[in-house]
Amino acid sequence: MSSVPGPIALVGSGEFLPQSEILDRRLLDGRASRVAIVPTAAGREGDGSIDRWIALGVDHYRRLGAEPVPIRAIDDASADDATLAAAIDGCGLIYFSGGDPTHVTSVMRDSAVWTAVLAAWRAGSALAGCSAGAMMMGSVTASPRRNDLVDGLGLFDDLCVIPHFDRFDQGRPDMAVGLAERVGPATTLLGIDEDTALVIDPASGATEVVGRQRAWHLNPGIGEDRSGWSDGEATDLTLRPSV
Repeated sequence: MSSVPGPIALVGSGEFLPQSEILDRRLLDGRASRVAIVPTAAGREGDGSIDRWIALGVDHYRRLGAEPVPIRAIDDASADDATLAAAIDGCGLIYFSGGDPTHVTSVMRDSAVWTAVLAAWRAGSALAGCSAGAMMMGSVTASPRRNDLVDGLGLFDDLCVIPHFDRFDQGRPDMAVGLAERVGPATTLLGIDEDTALVIDPASGATEVVGRQRAWHLNPGIGEDRSGWSDGEATDLTLRPSV
């Protein structure tokens, strides 16, 4: 593995589905063909949901020729399991799937698994989070459904991520305005549409969109004041990891 941290992908939706294949191949390029599948955000949804996420990930990465490594860290106890934490080592990509953003943020915070994830990422592994898995990585984790804000894991300072943005914006067009007011102007409010990702180069902080829709800078979050970018476009945002 490299001594340079790997890329980070914040994904709006579509993990483990065919539309994510281009992104996943890009993240695995030049890295070990071994993928940690981490369904923590589904931890409160029961075994059926957790098993479904793992099965989707296993099938998806086998189709890509990679070895899937399920990391069933679904609660505080399992997130501190030394065996699960050790299984992160050697994975070229670590992928957090969706679910409850508050749960995944709480469970991962200061856990053995998250410590192992950060160590692998710093050594060159790619790191991806989809939906709730993306929301946890900022300084603020917002849950549009519950209208609450909690401290994120702080992989990035002054960042709040809204996945599924096209869907939320269509149903609640005032949501971005309200969230922008609550997080304040110093925090970048980032909307990522479904089947779309923002890929971040940790060395430069440069960001690029991958996927069929757009990523949006939402401060102050209304009308023509929004900046949006499409597939293949570099954005004018600079997002450098802070840990």
